Amino acid sequence: MKIQTLAIAFMSAVTLGGLAWVFLYPLLSGERKAEKRRASFARAEVATRRVDRNQRSRREQVEDTLKDVENRAKQAKKAPLTVRLAQAGVRWSKKQFIIGSAALGILTFLICFMFGVNTLATAALSLSAGLGLPRWVLGYLKRRREAKFLEALPDAVDVIVRGVKAGLPLFDSLKVVVNDSPEPLRSEFRAIIDTQGIGMPLGEACMRLYERMPLPEANFFGIVIGIQTKSGGNLSEALGNLSKVLRDRKKMKAKIQAMSMEAKASAAIIGALPPFVMVAVYIISPDYISLLWTHPTGRFMLACCAVWMTTGILVMKKMINFDF
Repeated sequence: MKIQTLAIAFMSAVTLGGLAWVFLYPLLSGERKAEKRRASFARAEVATRRVDRNQRSRREQVEDTLKDVENRAKQAKKAPLTVRLAQAGVRWSKKQFIIGSAALGILTFLICFMFGVNTLATAALSLSAGLGLPRWVLGYLKRRREAKFLEALPDAVDVIVRGVKAGLPLFDSLKVVVNDSPEPLRSEFRAIIDTQGIGMPLGEACMRLYERMPLPEANFFGIVIGIQTKSGGNLSEALGNLSKVLRDRKKMKAKIQAMSMEAKASAAIIGALPPFVMVAVYIISPDYISLLWTHPTGRFMLACCAVWMTTGILVMKKMINFDF
């Protein structure tokens, strides 16, 4: 009983001492006053000078421009089919593309039906040919057109820089680019000139380039022109810095491709090895490997292998492709 009383008294004393240390000691020792004094010296004085109205309006214009670019970047990720056709440089309309995709799917179905292919395989091939293949071709054409655009864009920016330094207006410098540049850069800059010719501001017309060519480099070009036309500044210096950035990004992309070629070659060899071995075994001993598609267990194993191989290829592709 005495031990419990002593323990309770000891714990109470420790509790009271802790509370006194936390609440009373800072007041008695003067630490609270010292902290207030240090805070008063460290607090930054509020400047009372006025902000120039021109600087404020310029900052607001830059903020509005960046907000517009951000909204357009979000809209570009959900581009409709007509916009994707224009981005790929295809002159088909939406209706023609849908009719062509449906015709390709029907043709694939008829070919599979004539050769007596399984019903499930026929349906899968028809859907792939009607829905997947046209969109894959559209994406391939879009990527090829974007690569050609990126190849010629730094030289076009340099032409604009030299024209501005020589005293030409920006609109005339863009006309020089249209006359001397290859496709698709020529058609895209011609669209800028045509849009500006119908009354749209030049900065707005340049910023719309990103809608037709959804690339970061095109977005950079539109931002630079849009901000410079609204807020002013040294346009030749800004475009010169943009040209340097574009060339540095091009060098970085080539360096990444060179460093990742070994991994890509290894992935291609690993992905092609199982089908190659399967074909070789079938040529040497067809009865040995034919169980994979004649026996139910073999078909199940073959389907599982196809799923695992596809998963492995997708994982390797994700690991190899670098974004910057």
